[in-house]
Order: sequence, then structure tokens, then C-alpha cells
Amino acid sequence: QVQLVESGGGSVQAGGSLRLSCAASGSILGINAMGWYRQAPGKQRELVARITSGGSTNYADSLKGRFTISRDNAKNTVYLQMNSLKPEDTAVYYCTAGYYRGPYYYPDNWGQGTQVTVSS
Repeated sequence: QVQLVESGGGSVQAGGSLRLSCAASGSILGINAMGWYRQAPGKQRELVARITSGGSTNYADSLKGRFTISRDNAKNTVYLQMNSLKPEDTAVYYCTAGYYRGPYYYPDNWGQGTQVTVSS
């Protein structure tokens, strides 16, 4: 079992920035990728970004250039830097940990979610 603890969500005005963090603990030996998903009200959950233990990244096309995922392997922590935020970025953001076998990512473990609200 992998435990994921997220932090850094909150409210911000359009154009602002937020940085989400997620620390993994527990049975992490089988994990080779972590990522972030989000779910907005009335919408399906979608992949925001994922990063492998080797540093390979992938982003949702609509978010490239504004969001950056990174990780600190020594701390088992993944980050999501979100810049130029828009009201449509409002959602619950979920940290995930799982297995990547290109080109697919299998997020077996989920955090509790953190709310991000962007006001216009």
C-alpha cells in the first residue's frame, strides 16, 4: 500500500500561480511513475501530467507551457507548478503513484485530492 499526502491547494486569482506537492510513503518499491489528475465539477477526471523515476514527463496538451511536473526521488515527492492559472483550471487535483510502461501510465494509488480554485 502506498500513501500519498498532497498539499499546496487553495484559491488564487486568474493569472496567479500555485505549487502542489505530494509525498509518497509505504510500499513504494514497485512505483516507477507519479502523476497528477484533476476533476472539475461535472467533468470527467483527466490526466494533468506524469513523470517517471527517470524524469520523463508527459502533459495534457492543453496545459503544456503553463504547468510543470517535477520530482525529488530522494524525498519520494512530486510537485506540480501551475502558472498563469485560469478559472477553467478549477478542480480537485489528485496525486497518483503507479507504473509506467510506455506509452501507458497505470495510476494504482491515489491521494485524497486537493482543491484548486481560480477566480476571475
